[in-house]
Amino acid sequence: MAVQRSATAVWKGTLFEGSGTFTVASGAIPEQPVTWAARTESSDGMTSPEELVAAAHASCFSMALSNQLAQNETPADQLTVTATVDFGKTDAGMRVLAIALDVEGNVPGIEDGVFQEKAEAAKTGCPISNALNPSIPLSLTAKLA
Repeated sequence: MAVQRSATAVWKGTLFEGSGTFTVASGAIPEQPVTWAARTESSDGMTSPEELVAAAHASCFSMALSNQLAQNETPADQLTVTATVDFGKTDAGMRVLAIALDVEGNVPGIEDGVFQEKAEAAKTGCPISNALNPSIPLSLTAKLA
């Protein structure tokens, strides 16, 4: 059976003048404010959907790589992963333009070539990498209150 996780966002007003908040069902992150300005200009201590995607991707990839390395019998002492999401304007509107994963690993007993191979396998196998694939079904239910 699939595990479900959810978050809820509430937005009030127009895109540029309005603001919103989001909450995660687990309660692990307190309610957070979001604004267009924080998303596209200065964060002013607020997060954005793109930063949350980066956090999810970095976390997921680190777990996937950790598993790849353990299966290779070369477990990592530490993996530090940074995911950077580029968000910008295209002819089709605002889009995620690119995601870059950067990993530094402290992995005793592994050759660089094997580390590179395991990192590529983790990138391909990471569930968040897969979720960002446009072939993943996306459903929508819309109703008026």
